[in-house]
Amino acid sequence: MRHNGKPAGSVAVLFDLDGTLIDSVADLAAAVNTVLAAHGTQPLDVAAVRGMVGNGVAKLVQRAFEARGRPLDAAGRAAATDAMMAAYRDGLTARTTLMAGTAAALAQLRARGAALAVVTNKPQDATEAILDHFGLSQAFGAVVGSRPGLASKPAPDMLFAALDAIGATADTAVMVGDSAVDAEAARAAGLPCVLVRGGYARQALETLGADAVVDDLSGLADAIAAVQKAPAAG
Repeated sequence: MRHNGKPAGSVAVLFDLDGTLIDSVADLAAAVNTVLAAHGTQPLDVAAVRGMVGNGVAKLVQRAFEARGRPLDAAGRAAATDAMMAAYRDGLTARTTLMAGTAAALAQLRARGAALAVVTNKPQDATEAILDHFGLSQAFGAVVGSRPGLASKPAPDMLFAALDAIGATADTAVMVGDSAVDAEAARAAGLPCVLVRGGYARQALETLGADAVVDDLSGLADAIAAVQKAPAAG
């Protein structure tokens, strides 16, 4: 976990990464297709992979092979996941872009005194490399990615780790994401949740129990201010 040691502001905002701050699906698709090809399996298009992202790399690999009618046993999934991560690291930011309004939204929240953190099921080293590539690292007081011994979202453990790292508490925090995984993690941690359209959700965002849904990141700061005035969704 990266920790920049920044003090908490009046609100702590925990951000998902993929589909929320960055659009990484093209690079993820290229990596998973590399592994499918190594198994003699036809590639998936980017749109198909977009619907498989969430719950971490191992789950993406599982979904990809199942979609091609080639389910893997536990050992096969582990080996394919390792192979995908090796391929992914070779092209980590080749096609990845920032979601529209990312830099402006982060700047606006920081100007309002918010403490920011990233909480993602993407591996820690890949997360840090991507944030460094886009010049975003210094915006965040902590970066919590997937690592051994820390339960991934939708468990609340990552959220609590991020709050602890920035010296914040759940009663002053908001989770921002794009999918059911983020909404469930926020609910488990007792945080309000704002979901942003345009990410990788497989369901209509209005059905996920979020406290607010915004069309893009330009409306995020005001949505966060609004949900902070109301109790978190049960």
